[in-house]
Amino acid sequence: MSTSNLAAQGGGMRVWVKIVLVVLALLVVAGFWLVGGPGPTGFSKGAKVTLAQYQGKDPTGVPPGLASESAVRRGEYLAKAADCLVCHTARDGEPFAGGLAFPLPFGTLYSTNITPDEQTGIGAYSDAQFLDAVRRGVRRDGARLYPAMPYGSYTYMTDADVLAIKAYLFALKPVTAPGRASTLAFPFNQRSLMAVWSGLFNANERFRPDSSQSPEWNRGAYLAEALGHCGECHTPRNLAYALNERRKFSGAITGGWHAYNISADRGTGIGAWSEDELVGYLTHGHAPGRGSATGPMGEVVEASLSQLDPADIRALATYVRSVPAVSSPGMPAAIAAKADFSHSEGPGAANALGKQVFEGACASCHGWSGISPLSAMADLTGTRAVNDPAATNIVQIVLAGEEHSSAAEALHMPAFGGSYSEDEVAAVANYVTARFGSKGSSLNARNVESLRAQSVQ
Repeated sequence: MSTSNLAAQGGGMRVWVKIVLVVLALLVVAGFWLVGGPGPTGFSKGAKVTLAQYQGKDPTGVPPGLASESAVRRGEYLAKAADCLVCHTARDGEPFAGGLAFPLPFGTLYSTNITPDEQTGIGAYSDAQFLDAVRRGVRRDGARLYPAMPYGSYTYMTDADVLAIKAYLFALKPVTAPGRASTLAFPFNQRSLMAVWSGLFNANERFRPDSSQSPEWNRGAYLAEALGHCGECHTPRNLAYALNERRKFSGAITGGWHAYNISADRGTGIGAWSEDELVGYLTHGHAPGRGSATGPMGEVVEASLSQLDPADIRALATYVRSVPAVSSPGMPAAIAAKADFSHSEGPGAANALGKQVFEGACASCHGWSGISPLSAMADLTGTRAVNDPAATNIVQIVLAGEEHSSAAEALHMPAFGGSYSEDEVAAVANYVTARFGSKGSSLNARNVESLRAQSVQ
């Protein structure tokens, strides 16, 4: 082979190597773009400063009326704001003693005992170890926690707030409750892999106020992002199960429930809500004409939000309403404001089984028009759940029931999961969404069975 031919081949090889390197570089960039993203308040373009540099009122800690209280009393308030009770209490179990099951596609996790029992709880944790567990997801024995524990959000809490929560938890009655082993399949059962996940997705930094925003906005940001971890349910996740902040608050399926869009989108989010409507919803779990908080959101209202200072709820509403609009695919751009009786006799609703179940179990409380004769909290017309073509939350409410004792008025709906078959639950969900919503669902028994398996136990 001639020298010129060899040179030509060598030149061609170099071109291909360059092409391969460029493609690999683009793949790496695309990978980082897919799994990376802005921080939780990255949508606000003002300068983010440290708390020491911030010139406004400190947005962390407790309301002014509690500032001079003991660490235990302050920690009690912060633990409510962080919603610790709900996840760390099993159904009919001792408060904070853990054991709540979180079904996942690859197995089941159980929450841990966070009472001060030294053997089965957190009683032997030092301050430094507690800080590591809450903000870095590292247990006292060095094992990694799964992000079901929202340490990716709690990482923004200050030392003082985390240790106040510790003081409160250590003041509780110790409960001996050994943790239940997870049933995660390989490789998800390898906790050491969480070190890689944390390195990529846990910022491990404290809250930084936005100097361009008001003190109320910054307080709301701290409540929503560091304490209340709203995005853990309302923000969809990327391929690595980290929050996709590019679609912040645009809604996601969590524990078998649809955590709806709470961005400023007017059609599929809360952009059309007034501030007073949102404040009322967060405080009482109900906004007239908008719907009632159900499932996990109902628990958040009852155990957390309803017990917060009114000024904090107002700040939270101010922050949430500032999140840019992101539409939710699959959700209607407009909510049906009244029952569509012409649609109700069409293919989606004219099913004898669905109508029969509704008549026997639902109509007396919810009304044939979707306006309850008993309570506005039981209205169906105008609510997000009946306008969801997937009928996710309708199914879960029928299966598990609903009860709120801290709301402006008590609400109790019995659970029908043990009374009706999957076929009957699917039929009534299809009937309700077609009669009262924008578009009827088309569920079958297998869909209901799947949703039942996904719900937190």
